[in-house]
Amino acid sequence: MVGVARGAAAVAPRLPRLTPAGLGRAAAAATAALHVGTLVGTVANAALLRRPPAVPPPVRGRLSVLLPVRDEAAHVTACLAAVLASTDVPDLEVLVLDDGSTDGTGDLARAVAAGDPRVQVLDGTPPPPGWLGKPWACARLAEVADGEVLAFVDADVRLAPHALAASAALLRDAGLDLVSPYPRQEAVTTAERLVQPLLQWSWLATLPLRLAERSPRPSLSAANGQLLVVDAARYRAVGGHGAVRAAVLDDVALVRAVKAAGGRGGVADGTDLATCRMYDGWPALRDGYTKSLWSTGGSTAGALALAAGLALLGVGPVVAAAAGSRAGVVGLLAGVASRVVAGRRTGARVWPDAAAHPVSLVVLAGLVVRSVRGARRGTLTWKGRSAVAPP
Repeated sequence: MVGVARGAAAVAPRLPRLTPAGLGRAAAAATAALHVGTLVGTVANAALLRRPPAVPPPVRGRLSVLLPVRDEAAHVTACLAAVLASTDVPDLEVLVLDDGSTDGTGDLARAVAAGDPRVQVLDGTPPPPGWLGKPWACARLAEVADGEVLAFVDADVRLAPHALAASAALLRDAGLDLVSPYPRQEAVTTAERLVQPLLQWSWLATLPLRLAERSPRPSLSAANGQLLVVDAARYRAVGGHGAVRAAVLDDVALVRAVKAAGGRGGVADGTDLATCRMYDGWPALRDGYTKSLWSTGGSTAGALALAAGLALLGVGPVVAAAAGSRAGVVGLLAGVASRVVAGRRTGARVWPDAAAHPVSLVVLAGLVVRSVRGARRGTLTWKGRSAVAPP
């Protein structure tokens, strides 16, 4: 028996020794494969991304624009002016909810609304236990709205005149229950140009868009509350914002709720429909992302795994390419190329921003970690309110 055992050991293949160099080559190959995958996904989705009609037909029935505002004095006048300039919406209802603003936002909204019967300005109330502020404000607005189509719009969004009609047409023509035409993101400062392009890149690179529209899997969902257009009957059937009352990313949670109930929804090209500058520099951007990124992984462990993955994708190819690895060069070029494709498709600035893609990924990873730390400590706030719903 001993001889048999020795013979078996003699013919057994030897496992390769794991060395630092070998691990480095494996990591370079893995990150290169992932970057090539994001490039393939971005190219495919750039072609498949739904486009709204350039010349939409008039909207049939009432369309309600729902605008929750809290301390938006710098934006509300221009936002409302753009909404009221909408074309091909014969029956337009505009509802504004002043959610406890302290900077005169409500007065500015009422000044715009004065004499225009299409506009009504409501006074908000503090969210009840279990609710976050924005879902509560949206729910209050939806209770009052009587449109067949509801269009949720953020105050920092500027709509093109045909945006509402085009969004409503896309909703109907594509057989969707919810559509999120992603506005063109305006990025001015260095911090904005590093991080903001990752918004569209993230889903262009990773989601199979047409499959995602009907898949109930939570991970296959994307939306942007800056402009969210939904069939009113379907919205109410799934419970509206009451179904996502504690979700800090209520836009993504809402499309998940729609799809979980058998509906269809997802993102579309909103480049020519709207623009949005979410943040005006690093402090606002840092705090804005910190309030919500903790929820992107589904759990603390998931969010930290996401941060580690982003950091590896950012640093790995650069280090490998600097060490002379062909896989590192391939990964680096593929990652930058995916950003070029995404930028051209979404109207973002391409150069030199795309070349900073590795830095962008690392910065985003750091924001995820900061967000997780804040969530664990219970210190996340936004505009004077907790960013985590109290029980």
